[in-house]
Amino acid sequence: MRYLAPLLLVAAVAAPIAAAPKPANVIAKAVANPARPADHREADPLRKPAETLAFSGVRPGMTVGEFYPGGGYFTRMLSYVVGPQGHVYGIENRGWKGAVKADQELLAEGKWKNVSIDSQPFGTVNFPKPLDLAWVTQNYHDMKVAEYGKVDTLAFDRAVYKALKPGGIYFILDHQGRRGMTNADIAKMHRINRDVVVKEVTSAGFKLVAEGSFLRRPADDHTLSIFDKKVRGHTDQYALKFVKPRK
Repeated sequence: MRYLAPLLLVAAVAAPIAAAPKPANVIAKAVANPARPADHREADPLRKPAETLAFSGVRPGMTVGEFYPGGGYFTRMLSYVVGPQGHVYGIENRGWKGAVKADQELLAEGKWKNVSIDSQPFGTVNFPKPLDLAWVTQNYHDMKVAEYGKVDTLAFDRAVYKALKPGGIYFILDHQGRRGMTNADIAKMHRINRDVVVKEVTSAGFKLVAEGSFLRRPADDHTLSIFDKKVRGHTDQYALKFVKPRK
């Protein structure tokens, strides 16, 4: 028996240590996941989810706050990427009844155990724990549309800042709008100028650390509504990554 302990020690040292999966591999599997709805996968060539997820900085184990899941195009993929050690907390605008219903159907699938979605008044920022990543895709402009609910976007950004851990990421993707748009223009076009978003978010204390061009489309001259058949699905979009500085 006196030789057993050394032998066990050697075996323990010799045992291979499993390497953590690379984020790119996890993202690729998330996008290819057959559990995603067929119509979501059909939209991938236009929406470029792999590039979007990679740019955002989402990683396994993260706590993500997703604003306005809208039925979960990104929610399912975020769920897969953060894995069982992470969680996706969604907040839906309770005024968007179709989106609320679609979110409930997502949860009813029973496949996304690390996803929680709550419907709240538009612009609410309320999460049960500090976030590693706050996520808003194609919806920042909607907070300028009074019909959907009155939102002070500057206050919203400050609340997101408080909700994030130091070093946390605030990711925003939206449709580019021309300069000088009024809120009435935004409501009509469903676009917002990138510079307006940057000015508002950085005023809350965030630092812009990266900008993605993977959805930039120069053929879109920003004069048409995003729902116009001439540009629908082919709008010029910007991706912005902000970080809450570490104190």
